[in-house]
Amino acid sequence: MANLLADPDSGLTPAQLAARHGLRVAGERPSIGRYSGQLWRYRHFISAYAHAKLTASFSNARLGQLWQVLTPLTNAAVYYLIFGLVLEQSRGIPNFIAYLTTGLFIFNFTQVSVQQGTQAISGNLGLIRALHFPRACLPLAITATQFQQLVGSLVVLLAIVVVSGEPITLMWLMLVPAVLLQTVFNAGLTMAVARLGAKATDLKQVMPFVLRAWMYGSGVLYSVHLFAENLPSWATAVVQYNPMLIYIELARMSLLEDTHLLNDSLPLTWLIALGWAALAGVGGYLYFWRGEQEYGRG
Repeated sequence: MANLLADPDSGLTPAQLAARHGLRVAGERPSIGRYSGQLWRYRHFISAYAHAKLTASFSNARLGQLWQVLTPLTNAAVYYLIFGLVLEQSRGIPNFIAYLTTGLFIFNFTQVSVQQGTQAISGNLGLIRALHFPRACLPLAITATQFQQLVGSLVVLLAIVVVSGEPITLMWLMLVPAVLLQTVFNAGLTMAVARLGAKATDLKQVMPFVLRAWMYGSGVLYSVHLFAENLPSWATAVVQYNPMLIYIELARMSLLEDTHLLNDSLPLTWLIALGWAALAGVGGYLYFWRGEQEYGRG
């Protein structure tokens, strides 16, 4: 009896003992609140890691980070040659060069984020197994890296828009919230494909085909009004809710004077953009968090 009184842990199960002394299961998934707090504390790591990845990606190139701008410009030149001159998709679009480059730069932001996101976990297993940190840092760092690249590309895009004859107006300010909403959308989508890519490593082989089809369905290379002219009304209604078409249209509305939305409603377009950002941002984050204890195992 005296021994029982002397030992306060007598008679407790192992689970009760662990709870009393603050012990947790190794690799246990934290609550969403605690996980979010951890991510916030690692914000400087995400920023530094993103900057390091951006610098390293051009470290072996003679022109260095100049390729950050040259790559989308080269793509724009190739697509302009094929779609603008050979296929004459520029007909009916007053400033096709600015129209095309805006679509390419905005779509490229999402395209590269998603493509790299498929390997955010599977391509960093050594880092994941060696260090303890919220795994969402990795897809978020990818989004941050591509955001930095987009900022550089937008400087070139604005120059193209001005040189091609577009006036500088207050509508340009609309580009800022449009890009921020797209960034939230990208972050959520990148986290979602990161978890999928951790489970199905072949996803990185399939994703280029998915993204190419997505690009053709987003009006990047030709007038978005071709959808209304060539698709049934129900299919056009579906296309109007394509998130990439929405973000591209908002960017074009911001920078180009003579352009028109596919749904002819700017408030509706903003609501759809906000809805996609909320759905992908929150949904992708929760989906990734639910798999936190799985990453790096096996």
